Amino acid sequence: MRPITVCCFVLLFIQASTFAQVKVKSKERYNYLLYLPKGYADKKTSYPLVIYLHGGSQRGQDLTKLKTYGLPYLVEKGREFNFIIASPQCPEGKFWSTDNWFDSLYTSLITTYRVDPKRVYLTGISMGGYGAWQTAVAYPDKFAAVVPLCGGCDDSTQICRIKHIPVWTFHGTADDVVSISETERLVKRLEACKGQIKFTRLEKEGHAIQYLYEDQAIYDWLLNQHR
Repeated sequence: MRPITVCCFVLLFIQASTFAQVKVKSKERYNYLLYLPKGYADKKTSYPLVIYLHGGSQRGQDLTKLKTYGLPYLVEKGREFNFIIASPQCPEGKFWSTDNWFDSLYTSLITTYRVDPKRVYLTGISMGGYGAWQTAVAYPDKFAAVVPLCGGCDDSTQICRIKHIPVWTFHGTADDVVSISETERLVKRLEACKGQIKFTRLEKEGHAIQYLYEDQAIYDWLLNQHR
């Protein structure tokens, strides 16, 4: 009987190892656009960092696609910001939750540029809104605040991992691409576990709420948050 027991133990170990390997995400380096504030080279101070995650239509290997809307669009149009902006590009056929892209991006930014690690912020829209929720949940010790637009989270049961992070989320009531219920259930869970959640319902608005990135109020709110 003993050989059979040992054999079963080995088999179970192999199965468990295989399962663990399946759950581990591949570490990848995603290309990204970088914005440095005016006068960055002449100063020695550290700067806040905003990581911006785009929507599904901007996936690929062409960084110019990111300039269609959102923060990269505003930078392209000449708007100046007093923080560093990193806008990674998700490859075609993938989602922000597919790979472990965050570790390499974060390490590169922190070690290469003068980033204040207590003032790292995350925002995204549509698929990027999902990415903002999910990345914050995966790295709850990295962000000072999160602003997801018209997104959701595939595993809402883990959302209380970010109850200590201030979140300001937006969603249109008439969104027919991502239902507002995706945001509502996350807000409800965070409220239940006493999370720091601010929810703006955009009455009769659809999915195209990228214009919100033109509102200075979002950045003023972000920069008031410190980890």
